[in-house]
Amino acid sequence: MLILIFGALALLFGYLFYSRVLQRAFLPFRNPTPAMTMTDNVDYIPMSRWKNQLIELLNIAGTGPIFGALMGAKWGPIVFLWIIVGTILGGAVHDYMSGMMSVRHGGESLTKLITQYLGKHLRYPMLILLVFLMIMVSATFAKSASDLLVSITDLPMIVWMVLILAYFVASTLLPINKLIGKIYPVFGVMLICMAVVVVGGLFMGDYTFPSMTLENLHPDGTEFFPDMFITVACGAISGFHATQSPMVARCITDEKDGRMIFYGAMVIESMIALIWALAGLTFYGDTSALAAALADGGSAGVVYDIAVGVAGPVGSVLAVLGVIVCPITTGDTALRSARLMVQDDRGIDNSDMKSSLIITGALMVVIIAFTTFDFSVLWNYFSWINQTLACIVLWTATAFLLKTMQNKLYSLLTAAPALFMVLVTTSFFFHSKQFLGLDHSISLMLAALIGAAALITYLWAFNKARKNSE
Repeated sequence: MLILIFGALALLFGYLFYSRVLQRAFLPFRNPTPAMTMTDNVDYIPMSRWKNQLIELLNIAGTGPIFGALMGAKWGPIVFLWIIVGTILGGAVHDYMSGMMSVRHGGESLTKLITQYLGKHLRYPMLILLVFLMIMVSATFAKSASDLLVSITDLPMIVWMVLILAYFVASTLLPINKLIGKIYPVFGVMLICMAVVVVGGLFMGDYTFPSMTLENLHPDGTEFFPDMFITVACGAISGFHATQSPMVARCITDEKDGRMIFYGAMVIESMIALIWALAGLTFYGDTSALAAALADGGSAGVVYDIAVGVAGPVGSVLAVLGVIVCPITTGDTALRSARLMVQDDRGIDNSDMKSSLIITGALMVVIIAFTTFDFSVLWNYFSWINQTLACIVLWTATAFLLKTMQNKLYSLLTAAPALFMVLVTTSFFFHSKQFLGLDHSISLMLAALIGAAALITYLWAFNKARKNSE
């Protein structure tokens, strides 16, 4: 239990103090925000900061901080350090910067931000990649929610798929405050309550909490670096979050609220991940039993078993709702994000309902086709692509700070985690059997060489930016 208390205090410290250091990079604030100057009653709509934060939480969370944390817990308590430190210095920085950059640029989507600061040659590769990722997320999560609903009801798959996809279309086309703005705050509170109920059940039950250790306890002996850092994305750092932040950036009424909305939502997500990682290790007793349960029933099965085991009937209801609601509320905003990316790239007015309908319809055709595919192999690559995207976003933020801020030292706040993610993603690419499958030591050496090249490039850009400002 001390791990949870320490983690909560560390995350609170990160929010109260480190986030303020990051916030100084955006001072003085520039108001009014795009929500006030570009109101279109569809995507640009002023909303309160607490509602924006809960929407941001649901946008970025989904099942990520639950499933990813449970998978990461197979390495043992060392996963707690990645969740805590990764969030404070990496994930929350990533989310705050992606959201605030969008605010500063009129609510532009991620593809436009990357193109502006890393080069126009990335325009179409990033657009194609990100739209594909959004389609894959929507299709996979619609299918996973439908599968669970079929298993607990007598209705056929086609009924649930039609209902879920119809909801996706509605949440993509309707003004953000009409559907998402009304139900997401409720689901956000439910996600938090689910975690609170689980930790309360563990505390009151006859469970032995794990002791902190840096030892690699993975049953198969899988290296924790880089594998654990790829496995645990949501809850530590996730590139997918940057695709969602611009939606909320178009609804912020004051730039000073960005710290609570973006950095704060990531801290809450991290706390949820911390609770579920602790729950996995505590409920099953050790990493071997947890790994066996994950292999037997999957992440959804483990969530259900833990929730029912520690909270009884209440836990079973929360578990089922969570495993259904979370993927659906990620899939719908993924589709909305794809629509915005296409419109931003083509310079189409978001309030043009006809064009929005055509774009959404075209995306839905692809999503429907993808729901018939087996994504089990392709999804294995999603985690690496997701963390690679986080790396790109952090470099985009670094370029933004070097170009726009008088004090170039602020760029270290994003360059440091970007360099770390370079090491993570490149070493995984070289070592994982999904890619090149090289020896672990050789992979680390190659990653170090690429990291050194990235560091030299950053120092060159830093020096050039400082000379230009003088």
